[in-house]
Amino acid sequence: MNSEAPWGPASQAFQQIFGEGWTKALQSFQQLDLGQAGSVGASPQPLAFDQDRIKEVQQRYLQEASELWNAGLQGQAPVRDKRFAAEAWNHNPLASFTAAIYLLNSKTLMGLAEAVQADDKTRARIRFAVEQWAAAASPSNYMALNVDAQKKAIDSKGESIAKGLQNLLGDLRQGHMSQTDESLFEVGRNVATTEGAVVFENELFQLIEYKPLTAKVYERPFLLIPPCINKYYILDLQPDNSLIRYAVEQGHHTFVVSWRNPDESLSHKTWDDYIEDAAILAIHTVQAITGAETINALGFCVGGTILGTALAVLAARGEEPVASATFLTTFLDFSDTGVLDLFIDDAFVRFREMQMGQGGLLKGQELASTFSFLRPNDLVWNYVVGNYLKGETPPAFDLLYWNSDSTNLPGPFYAWYLRNTYFENNLVKPGKAIVCGQPVDLGKVKIPVYLYGSREDHIVPIGGAYASTRHLPGKKRFVMGASGHIAGVINAPAKNKRSHWIRSDGKLPATHAEWLSGAQEHPGSWWTDWSNWLASQAGKLVAAPKTYGKGRYKAIEPAPGRYVKQKA
Repeated sequence: MNSEAPWGPASQAFQQIFGEGWTKALQSFQQLDLGQAGSVGASPQPLAFDQDRIKEVQQRYLQEASELWNAGLQGQAPVRDKRFAAEAWNHNPLASFTAAIYLLNSKTLMGLAEAVQADDKTRARIRFAVEQWAAAASPSNYMALNVDAQKKAIDSKGESIAKGLQNLLGDLRQGHMSQTDESLFEVGRNVATTEGAVVFENELFQLIEYKPLTAKVYERPFLLIPPCINKYYILDLQPDNSLIRYAVEQGHHTFVVSWRNPDESLSHKTWDDYIEDAAILAIHTVQAITGAETINALGFCVGGTILGTALAVLAARGEEPVASATFLTTFLDFSDTGVLDLFIDDAFVRFREMQMGQGGLLKGQELASTFSFLRPNDLVWNYVVGNYLKGETPPAFDLLYWNSDSTNLPGPFYAWYLRNTYFENNLVKPGKAIVCGQPVDLGKVKIPVYLYGSREDHIVPIGGAYASTRHLPGKKRFVMGASGHIAGVINAPAKNKRSHWIRSDGKLPATHAEWLSGAQEHPGSWWTDWSNWLASQAGKLVAAPKTYGKGRYKAIEPAPGRYVKQKA
């Protein structure tokens, strides 16, 4: 099967921009085409189908195709899809009919995928492959079929085509697709602007201390550990949507870990290194600077997994320097990982261990493109059409600027993480995972915790975020927010957007579905609920510090520091 057939010469350009994510999508469909539902290199196995479901799919297709043909003869082929919402599609009967046929065929292919007789994971892989292929095959993605792009080319006398080529060449040079006008943002100028200073650094991270915005602060300081697969400033985009600034405004003496973007000099670093020489060291450094016996901590996404592991290691050593923890869209229990589970099996994990388990780097663009292809129409093809076919400059959006600012990961760190979390789920098996010489047992982490999950999260599904309630024995509060992995978290109260759900009775039944049946919806951001909870864990108010650092911990440079500006 020729993997370039649907795209022609542009395929190599797209592959250079999208990296491994593009390749994975093609491989997934090739596996389907060959009857290989499992890993690359598996022996071909013929697919079996549920014949009753096949008949249903056929009958439905014939009925809808007939209705569509009749509507097409009258110039009224119905199209209800945002990719074909422009007037040019509806005013051109042939284009409208082409779009309608495409949508019908895509739906039928998905019906065939659902009719496959196989285990859940195999069927999900086939469904994912069909979704990728259908998204790529949309007539809106090609100049020869996209009447809206053609109209723009005519109206602009070819200028949109010239600009589209410029955009494509520019994205090839930078190695990723532009999802926003990146020229409008600069770290430290209009994102990551909360005032502070770097007060400690080693080869893995810088510790940033923020200047208090209140005359008094809570006596228990607050440390944020962001995901190391992204830059920390997702928590400090701009003043009106910065979780870091919000915490400072609420009177918390706030610190954040700013991860170094690994290069070859860090290609040997392990999960243990990130726990011992980053998370645990950051906790102890905040204690030393503030003189506090205990601190409060927050982990976001993989940062939460790192924080949870660090707390278990400390508990095994008989230490409890963290008084309370917040986990935002975090996996501790990896039994429900959603669509990401499609990529994980024994062959894949073994391949990654052989490839980089002893050294090397997982490139940031590979991670970024893989996550983008989880939502291909919104995060890939939408920009192919806008940037290249129409020659448009995507609008300014700080969150998407951050999303394109990718980071590498050390190979040994990544290989350990794959096997012990996504594949074997060892963190929730007491004593199974050994980290920093200690058996990990989350049952020993008995501190109060605040757990947040996003309802439409495709990276940490809401059930996966809720599963942490089964493994942390301390007092727990679970809150669900609307929207996805990032937009659900970065939801400042002043914007009064979205909703969140809380159970007033505080009960935490076995499953998220049971929890939701007794939860109440509240309009607006979950931040205010979390702020009230955190204040109850933070102790009394004391005079705010007047200077950065303390003793041997002195201000090294102003926030946001050097590390966050390093490019992958």
